[in-house]
Formats: sequence, structure tokens, C-alpha cells
Amino acid sequence: MAGSLNKVIIIGNLGADPEMKEMPDGTKMAKFSVATTEKYTNKSGEKISNTEWHNVVLWRRQAEIAEQYLHKGDSICIEGKLKTRSWEDENGIKKYATDIQADNMTMLGSRREATSMQHDSNSNHLNKEQATIITNHNPENSELNSDNESQDLPF
Repeated sequence: MAGSLNKVIIIGNLGADPEMKEMPDGTKMAKFSVATTEKYTNKSGEKISNTEWHNVVLWRRQAEIAEQYLHKGDSICIEGKLKTRSWEDENGIKKYATDIQADNMTMLGSRREATSMQHDSNSNHLNKEQATIITNHNPENSELNSDNESQDLPF
């Protein structure tokens, strides 16, 4: 028996801040575009850059997180499935669009953070939020790395 799979994974940058909508039942939805760029050198030595734009839709809590934290230019990884929708325009012509309905979103950072971190490293100063992020990601602070827990691991 042959199965099927509708799975998409993209890593790219937001083309604009997320647009928020609230459904009549109160469910929140965020829509935004993500650009992915393929770069290569052709046979004649020219550098070629092709950018594809992907429409992404997030629902509920992920939509709220997107609204709060995502901005134009931010780098993001989206996992989800393709969904095609259709509607009629004002002239009665049927239109189609294919979106990525996101199941998973991973924020990979922003140009603002990179610039801020570079500036802060030059001045040997971290702001409170950056210090919290570094502390939370420090392996020495992880409970899994404590002596008691590492002895219980099967490997």
C-alpha cells in the first residue's frame, strides 16, 4: 500500500511583520511571507541568486508568539504542510493560493539581535535579556548535566 506525505520545511527570512486576524470564535491567525534564496555559480561563472516567496499561516498560540516576537527580516524555520485555498475575486474569477500551514516554528534570530550582540561584545556588556538567554542555554546550568543525573543515563 502506497502512502502519502505532505511535509514542508523551510528556513528563510520574513518579508514583512506578521499580519494578525481574529476569527469570529476568537481563534487567532498570523500570516506572513518567508523568502528562501538559492545561490549558485553557473557554468559561465556568473553568480545566480533565486528567491522564492512562501506564504505561511500560524494558528492559536503560535500566532500570538509570532505577533509578539517576529519582525521583518527575522530568520525562521517553518515546518508544516501545503494547503491550497480558493476564492472568487470581485470580478467572479476563481483564484488560488498555496500556503504553508505551520505545525512547528523555530525562531533563529534577527538582524537586530546580531547587531546588538556584536555591539555588546565590543563593549563587553550584555543587557539583561541577552544574559538570561545565555544563562538559560549554558550547559553548566542544565539539570541534565548534574553529576547525579548523568550517572543515571544508560550510555
